[in-house]
Amino acid sequence: MALITREQIAGMNIHYMRYSLDYFLQAQVKAGIQSIEFWTGVPHYYLDPTTYSDCKALKKKIDSYHLEMKVFTPENCMYQFQFASLKPEIFEKSLHYFTNGIKAAAELGCKIMQCNSGWGYLDEDREEAWKRSREMLSNLADTAKSEGVTLALESLRPEESNLVTTLQDTKRMIEEINHANVKVLVDTTAMGVAGETLQEWFDVFGSKIIHTHFVDGNPYGHLVWGDGKHDLEQFLITLKQNGYEGYLGQEITDSRYFMDPAAHDCRNMKEFEKYM
Repeated sequence: MALITREQIAGMNIHYMRYSLDYFLQAQVKAGIQSIEFWTGVPHYYLDPTTYSDCKALKKKIDSYHLEMKVFTPENCMYQFQFASLKPEIFEKSLHYFTNGIKAAAELGCKIMQCNSGWGYLDEDREEAWKRSREMLSNLADTAKSEGVTLALESLRPEESNLVTTLQDTKRMIEEINHANVKVLVDTTAMGVAGETLQEWFDVFGSKIIHTHFVDGNPYGHLVWGDGKHDLEQFLITLKQNGYEGYLGQEITDSRYFMDPAAHDCRNMKEFEKYM
C-alpha cells in the first residue's frame, strides 16, 4: 500500500545556500521532486521590511522546471527579524518583514506561509515575550486572511526559543490567537527533542495540522532520512491513519549536506520512494 504521493514531498533550498537558485531547481528535478517549500534566504531570494524580489520572475523560473511552490518560508532564525522582538523599532520592522512575506506568498500562489513564536530574552519575564509573539502573530493572521494565506505555526527547540517549544505551548498559542488563518506545522526534530510523538500531535490538533517539517533526527539534527533514528515507515503510517494530505517539507539544515546537497536529496528521495 502506498503511504505517500510524490507530490507531497516538498524539497527545500536551505541547504543549497552556497549554490544558485537554478542549481537547486535542477537538482529537484533530478531527484524526482515536484513540490517546493521555498526558503527566502539570500542568494535565492531577497525579502526585507520595505521590499522583496520580483515574484513574477521567480514564478516563471520555477514554472520552467515544471515545479510547484507550495509553502513560503521567510528566513527567521539566522536574520534579525523574528516574531517576538523586544525593541519596538525591530518589532515594527519584523512586522513589515513578515507582512511582505505574506504578500509575496500570495503573489506566488502559495497558500501556506511558515511561522514560529520567535523568542524572548532569557533575562526577561517569559510572559512579556509571549505577549509580543501573540500580538505579532495575531496581526499577521489578519493580513494573511486578506491575502488568502494561512500561517503554519511550528514549535522550536529550546536552543532556538523559550516560547513555543512543545505541543502544549503550541496549543496555548493557537488557542490564544484563535484565528482561522493560523494553523499548525509539525516539525519532527522539535517534536523529537520534546519527547513527543506524531500521534500525540494529531490527537490534539487533527486537521489543523496543515504542514510538516518532516526530517530524520537523533532526535537532534534536521537530517536526511536514514541518517537518524526516526522510523520513517511508522511516521508515514501515522500520517496515513490520520488522513494527512499536506506536504512534507524537507528542512535539511545540518552543515554536513551543504557541499553536495543534490546528492543527499537524491539519497533522501530513495528512502521515500519505498513508500510511494
